[in-house]
Amino acid sequence: MARTKKVIDLDTYSALDAYCIALHVYYTSLRKAGFSTDMAFWLLLDRDSYPDWILPVKPIEKISGNPYEDDDED
Repeated sequence: MARTKKVIDLDTYSALDAYCIALHVYYTSLRKAGFSTDMAFWLLLDRDSYPDWILPVKPIEKISGNPYEDDDED
């Protein structure tokens, strides 16, 4: 009898679930790569060490004012 793979519906996960799954995958990948548990834990705590694709990009804050706005009115 052939085994079927469990299908995961990604639409049912909340943002927190997706974040926790990403952290878990990052930690297990570090362990597979040969990092010790302590080093993998500290890399997990350092958000600057995360790959760009693992967490959503922070939104760019809106710049106040129009860059083409001229302060000197003629």
